[in-house]
Amino acid sequence: MVDPAEIRRIILLRHGVTPWNAEGRYQGQTDIELAETGHQQAKAAARVLGATFDVTRLVASDLKRARQTAAYVSEETGREVSYDPRLREVRAGEAEGMVRAEILERFGEMPTSWEPYGGESWPTVATRFSAAIHDVAGSVEPGETVVVVAHGGAIRQGLAAFLGWDPAVVTTLAPLTNCAWIELVARDFAHGILPAAPWRLATYGTGAPIS
Repeated sequence: MVDPAEIRRIILLRHGVTPWNAEGRYQGQTDIELAETGHQQAKAAARVLGATFDVTRLVASDLKRARQTAAYVSEETGREVSYDPRLREVRAGEAEGMVRAEILERFGEMPTSWEPYGGESWPTVATRFSAAIHDVAGSVEPGETVVVVAHGGAIRQGLAAFLGWDPAVVTTLAPLTNCAWIELVARDFAHGILPAAPWRLATYGTGAPIS
């Protein structure tokens, strides 16, 4: 039996829906606010997270949609938010604000890197995001739960890098819906005898219905 007091936990929460999400527009680091539905999603997710976990710390991307989502978790848990720009979404350069059809018309294909268009590569995103999560992980004590509020693409890339997966694994992960979350857990020993994997994926894509 695992003692809950031994478990260290990180929750990676995607922000609520924005008008550009609803229109299928690539947001990147354009600072879009939540849509009304996004506020409802964030409030519902915060309520479930607050009731399910003893949240001890809250970290978020500094973009508005993540800040607004984190504010609901802060209100529900009583924890102040700290902000880390390393948790931002990929910078998509010239593609920001475009829908997929416009990107295909402009570039002829969906680029595998936004670097040639004034943006970032996915490996760059994975490196900065996973570095932020490593910093969080290094300070989580047994029994603590840290909620990290960020962005769908960056979360998947950063998750793979943080867990040491081959980058190709990212293509097998379903996109996170708005305000869905991922749970990572760690404990120092497996069955009290052998060292456990430092961090493991416990749940993926959990969400909360809007009431």
